[in-house]
Amino acid sequence: MTAYRIRLARPEDAAAFHLVEDDAASLLREEPSLVGTVIPPTASVSDHARTIAKGRSLAALNADSIIGFAAIGVVGRELHLAELSVARAHQRCGVGSLLIRAMKIDARNSGYRAITLNTYRDIAWNAPFYARFGFVEVENFEGRPHLVQSHEGAAALGMPMDRHCAMICFLD
Repeated sequence: MTAYRIRLARPEDAAAFHLVEDDAASLLREEPSLVGTVIPPTASVSDHARTIAKGRSLAALNADSIIGFAAIGVVGRELHLAELSVARAHQRCGVGSLLIRAMKIDARNSGYRAITLNTYRDIAWNAPFYARFGFVEVENFEGRPHLVQSHEGAAALGMPMDRHCAMICFLD
């Protein structure tokens, strides 16, 4: 059994985050139900560096190699999961679940009230995956302008908004 470990992301992790995200995003590009749909570009190394600098992102490692990450921002008393990606060779091995659990523990211990994200509602490794960890679809964006902004940004890129949703997990 492979032992994975989670740690806070470091500035030098940005390039690895970009490579992992690009590898994982190939699944969206290959998803039959998304043929002809705009798939947003992956974040650049500098984008990842800016997110990592906020101090909440997590890296998943196998030995000394980054094989997954959770890019996390802070919005008031909530965290926003901007991206969760796992390299294809390590998917379906529990890495994504480990990242979600670690993120929730860290958020609770740090006094955050909730975690939000945006995703596809009908792709198995998107909304149904997050639902297993207590995330529910957000019906009303009131008081969460970052979700409005993210939703509008996805629409501007041409993403199918009937398939796109925001989710939240309230922390006890």
